[in-house]
Parts: sequence; structure tokens; C-alpha cells
Amino acid sequence: MTWETLKLQPQLIEALKGNKIETPTPVQTATIPVLMEGHDVSAKSQTGTGKTLAYMLPAIERVDVMNQAVQVMVLAPTQELAMQIFRVAETYGEPIGVKTQQLIGGASMQRQVEKLRLHPHIVVGTPGRIHELVNSGKLKLHQIRLVIIDEADQVFNLGSTIEVETLLRGMMRDRQIAFFSATRPQAMAEVEERWMRDPQRIDVSPEQNAGKQVEHYFVVSERRDKVDTARRLIRMLKPKSALLFINDTDEIANYEAKLRFEGFTVETLYGDSDKQRRAATLARFRDGRCQLLLATDVAARGLDIADLPLVVHLDPALDADHYVHRSGRTGRMGKSGTVFSIVTRNQLFIMDKFRKQLGIDLQEKTLFAGKLWNPGEEQRRDFGRGGSGSARPAAPARAAAPASPRSAAAGSAPRASEGAGRPSGAGAAGAGRAIAGAGAAAGARAAAKPTKSKREQERERKNKGAPKWLKAKQQGEEK
Repeated sequence: MTWETLKLQPQLIEALKGNKIETPTPVQTATIPVLMEGHDVSAKSQTGTGKTLAYMLPAIERVDVMNQAVQVMVLAPTQELAMQIFRVAETYGEPIGVKTQQLIGGASMQRQVEKLRLHPHIVVGTPGRIHELVNSGKLKLHQIRLVIIDEADQVFNLGSTIEVETLLRGMMRDRQIAFFSATRPQAMAEVEERWMRDPQRIDVSPEQNAGKQVEHYFVVSERRDKVDTARRLIRMLKPKSALLFINDTDEIANYEAKLRFEGFTVETLYGDSDKQRRAATLARFRDGRCQLLLATDVAARGLDIADLPLVVHLDPALDADHYVHRSGRTGRMGKSGTVFSIVTRNQLFIMDKFRKQLGIDLQEKTLFAGKLWNPGEEQRRDFGRGGSGSARPAAPARAAAPASPRSAAAGSAPRASEGAGRPSGAGAAGAGRAIAGAGAAAGARAAAKPTKSKREQERERKNKGAPKWLKAKQQGEEK
């Protein structure tokens, strides 16, 4: 399949090839013709397979540039994803006269209202901000022909269902709807049932994502050692950049400080940071000015970081869907990538669950001597070369020396060193002499001490614990 067979405008095909996108991906091949025919679509495809162009190209084709009204709306769950979609729409729409405006939270609403007066054909934004602009009367919905929800599963899981349905209710009855996501949860299916008309469900399975080569691994670590494990892993793999995920925002400053102490350049990305800071952080990471980006799940949805080689889960993903979206930041558009999860022993069941649910080859590895090994393999290799690892056999015991008369005097009680290896050389001789000397001294003290008769010993036993006056009386009678 080629771009020409999809019947796109020559200007769009020229722009695609100018960006070195020579042929459509499977999701683009399956989706573009259906959208251009006007059908409602629910497309499910792994992240990183080209979903943005799959809906943006037909959206641009549908725009009537002579009409100044807003005709296409694209909703996204996060500011970062909305900005990425906006840049794609701008790149391919401007050459043919299609104007796009971004409407995201965290930015000046007044400035966005002013830009709406320039009559954009496409608006891209987050549900909350667009809903706010519609309620204030600054954004009109009555001429929107196509509404697209990217990462639809996340939009509905984040509690935006009411806002989305309010927007759909304000549009034309014959408007076209398209959902794009890597998963299809129940909340998303329910909205499809209520609002779509005979939707065309497109499911591009992982096997159809030709050329996608992502390797999935996990290593086991104590929780307190996770940062050190990540350090060793990154030093060993030497990626030009890596995206590290954690679950708890409260821990992000702690991890950042530890990684900086290890000598890495680190930036952070999380939901509480403002829009300008998040945009600047992503720009530095994309430009290679920092090697590591430490993020919560806000970065897992839709971030397109070109040629990202490594994703590390410092905390395991909350579920299989989150694992898919986090891991999808690498291996995009058929490129190779590597994903590592660092888990404790108590979290191993999560890896088993992901392996079964996602059908991926999720392998355990161990870090040893600056290399990755299959579990137990590093011990066998270390044993084979006579290394210092824990698998090296104990040295054979030396032949016991004949007992000397002095050592025999020490008695036959077992020594503390027996069974745990004996000191060797001069140390062993010194230890033997010390033990023998102690035994001889004890024998001499025992010989010098006078022995008591049986009668005296019996009397002492009976008098033990008696009052002093009784003892004195008994001694006087004996005299």
C-alpha cells in the first residue's frame, strides 16, 4: 500500500515524503479509507504505530478551507499529547491552508480566545479546557463535522466522560466520531454504544506491527537498591537517553537527587508541574541536553520521543494497559527498543501477569560483572573461570596434623574453628600454641587446688543457703 493508493492530496503526499515517511503503517492503511468514507471508527492499535497520522490526514482532507468555522475537534488526555497532535496538524495542514489551534489547560485562556478569532479549522485540546470554552460561549460546536478522541481509554478512565458527552451533545447529529487507543476498556465501549452509529471497529494486532522490535526484561532488586540497580543498568547499556517511570509523585525528588548524585543529568516530568516547565523539560530531553527523564504516568500517554532506546520501570506499571503505554515510548514506528522493569521479590507475580495478559516474552535477567545473564548462568560462568563469586567451591580441607602432648592436655572439646575452615601457616601454629598453653595452665590450677573429702563436700551441700548464725554454730560444735 502507498500514499497514492489512499487518494490523499498531492501536497500531503509531498509533505509526508519530505519527512521521510515513505509508506503507510498498518493502522494507517486500515483506518484512513474508512474515515474518508465518513464512517464512525473505533481503532485499537499498539502505541507507536502511527495513530496520529491515521486520523489527522483524513481530518485535514475533510476540511473545507473556504469555511471559517471550526470543523474538526481532537481531544487528548494530557497537555503533552495535545501539543504533539497540534504540531502534526500544523505541519501537514498549513501547506494546504488548514489552520489549527491548541486549547489546553495550564495556558492563558484569554490568549486562546484571541486566537479563536483567527477562525481555525481544527482545534486540539484537553476535554476540561475545551468544555470550559464552550460553556463560556467562546467556542461554537454547531459546524463540527468530525470529533476525534486520541487515547480514548485514558480520557474516559480519567473521569472526562461527562465532559466529552456534553460536547458530543452540542454538535450536529450527523457528525462523525473516531476513537483511537491501544486498549478498549468497558467505559470506552459504553460511550461507543451510546454515541456511535454502526462503528467500524479496527483492531491492528501486534503481529501486524511489522518491524516493531522491543525486548522486554525485568531484574529483581531490594527496594532500597532500585536506584543503584538502575545506575548499573544504564552504565552497562549506555543509552543516549532513557525514560524512567515511577508510581509515586512524592518519591520523584528523592529519585532525582540520587540519580544526580550518581553523575547523571536528570529532568522530571509529573502532573503537578506547570505547562511551561513541562514543555521546557521535554524540549531539553528531546534535544539531548539531559540523559534521563524521570516521570510519572503523565508521560506514558502519547509522548513521541524520536529514537528513544530505553524505558525503565523503577516501579512496575499499575496494570497491563499502563505497561503497554509506558513501554510504547520506545520502539516507535518500527524502531528497536528495550524495556526493563526493576521489581522486588514480592512483585514478581506482576511480571507473570503481564506476560500472560500481553503475550510478550518478558524475561528475567541478572546483573553481574557488568553484563546481563540469565538467572543462575552468572554463577556457572564464575565457577568455570575460578572467580570469586558465591558459586565457587570451598577449598579442600588440609590433612590434620598429629596431636601433640600439649594439645591433648586441652581436652577433647571441639574447637570453634572446626567445620568453618582452619587458619593456615604461622597463624595456625600460633593459634595451636595459644590453645595448648591455655589448657596447660588450666591443668596446673586444677592440680594446685586441694581436694575435699566426701564428708566435707556433703556438709557444704547441706549448709548451702543456711543462715550465718546456724553455720557458725555448726562450725563451733565441730571444733
